[in-house]
Amino acid sequence: MLSYHFIGYWGEKKEEKLTQRRRDAERGGEGERFVWNVVYVGCESVPEIEGNTIAAVSASSFSDADVWVRVEDDSLILGREVFGKVPLFWSCQNNTVWFASRLDLLLEIMDKPEVCISGLYGYSCFSYVPTPVTSVSGVFSVGAGTEVIFNIDNVGNYQVINNYNYQWYESQEQITDENTAVSQLQSLLKNAVERQVADVKDEPVGVFLSGGLDSSIVAALLVQLGVKVRAYSLDFGEFGVSEYCYGKQVAEFLNIPIIKVDASPKNIKNAIIPTVKALDLPFGDGVTVPLYLLNKVASQETKVIFNGEGGDQLFAGWTNKPLIAAGIYQGEHPHKNEDFISQYLRTFHRLWGYESRVYQPDIYAQIQGLNAQEWLLDGLDSRFCPSLLHRLRRASLMLKGAQNIHPRATALSFVHGLNVRSPFCDLNLAKWTFQLSGELCLQGACEKYILKRAVENLLPSEIVWRQKRGMGVPLTSWCVNNFWHDLGNWLNPGILEAENIFYPDIATKIITGELGGHIQGRRIGEILWLLIMWELWYFHVFGVKLGSKSWKHPFLLPRGLWKHYKKLQNY
Repeated sequence: MLSYHFIGYWGEKKEEKLTQRRRDAERGGEGERFVWNVVYVGCESVPEIEGNTIAAVSASSFSDADVWVRVEDDSLILGREVFGKVPLFWSCQNNTVWFASRLDLLLEIMDKPEVCISGLYGYSCFSYVPTPVTSVSGVFSVGAGTEVIFNIDNVGNYQVINNYNYQWYESQEQITDENTAVSQLQSLLKNAVERQVADVKDEPVGVFLSGGLDSSIVAALLVQLGVKVRAYSLDFGEFGVSEYCYGKQVAEFLNIPIIKVDASPKNIKNAIIPTVKALDLPFGDGVTVPLYLLNKVASQETKVIFNGEGGDQLFAGWTNKPLIAAGIYQGEHPHKNEDFISQYLRTFHRLWGYESRVYQPDIYAQIQGLNAQEWLLDGLDSRFCPSLLHRLRRASLMLKGAQNIHPRATALSFVHGLNVRSPFCDLNLAKWTFQLSGELCLQGACEKYILKRAVENLLPSEIVWRQKRGMGVPLTSWCVNNFWHDLGNWLNPGILEAENIFYPDIATKIITGELGGHIQGRRIGEILWLLIMWELWYFHVFGVKLGSKSWKHPFLLPRGLWKHYKKLQNY
């Protein structure tokens, strides 16, 4: 399967909306009580799909479908694989079920779309929109590892059933012997990569090489299998923490070429709107635009890109230690479950808890009945994973992985014509990790211990055993220095007031520290970026008409002059 998208419908009457604006490959069919039609966007001929599957997409282009649409008798089935690499959306309109692999395709057939308040609130809490809601009212997302089944009853009404096709669960038999675990893991890692290069012949593949453990493992295994590899690494310049030095060290060790990708403020600014359009859904993490630049450069030399995404989720990466401490020390608290879920929610470091200071009154009133913790309950369900570490890994796979990391990686690759492959998204490997004892994942302060032991002969020791840290995206520096004047356009008070969502002066309050005491340092840039990406999505994808700009904001002045003015005001 090549990288393409689809939009289609299933219902009692044929809908002409589908082909009015599309001239891509099309196929359709009729049953006794329904008509279905699918348009494939980005391919010249109808793809070959077996059986009763009428549409499907694979992120990697060669493996089983990551999303699929089937028609069986009087039922429509929308399915999605468990890692969440490709999204799948649906909406019921006028007795017709519409479905698409991109949100903007469904927006085309909607007369008057509205923002979903639940989706907006979820985005402000997590930096992504939690399934099954989306950022558009009346449009829903199929959850990773689930199938949504639509049946027509005898009077023509739709019944919607949600079924899990896979659940992450803790194995009753736990591996405790380190040598056994190392041997099995080495074999699983090699097999995972072998499966994903089965169609690669002499052409080179790319790998996003940060110099961190996960991407370095993928690069090393590719080289070990004799694949031609080209590495790509980000350089943030003087303000950020550059990945390039570590990536270069790994590349030299593996004897592969490495390309430095310039993630300077100028390039980031030029790529921000294309990134928003490529992502389709709003994603508020600062890594998205740098990843767009990586894909853009890689697409000039290869059609297949490998990444190390998923390693943290499988092997209890760096966000788990504070949560383990919380689980231990709050164990005797009478409301320990509520407290622990709140603690997990705080790890997203977004706007949860600041609602009254963020939203204008109309929106604030509408979110009063929403509880962000409910989006976490399924992932943190102890019935599937009784032990704390496995429960955290389950949640990380279902939330941060399937709803954020993997779908955005696919979207950013697809827009550049790349097929994305993530060896850590291997079901055999992932299922095996739920057999590991906690001590093999987290040994003292050492995260991902068993993974490091399994690959210590493949890579330099300082790469394997160095302490994990996230991508050093200098968001605060960009916002308060390079993008200072742009904040006045992206988060303009006049536009925000007309939209009636966020308070008009929210950007100023973030910069001055008035929004909240915990929003300081790197958090300033993270929150500003969250809002910027929403506003750009709201205009460039959703299509809202902008209101009149206001000139009453500090971003018109040079930052130094504005700071001097603020000091004078305080005297």
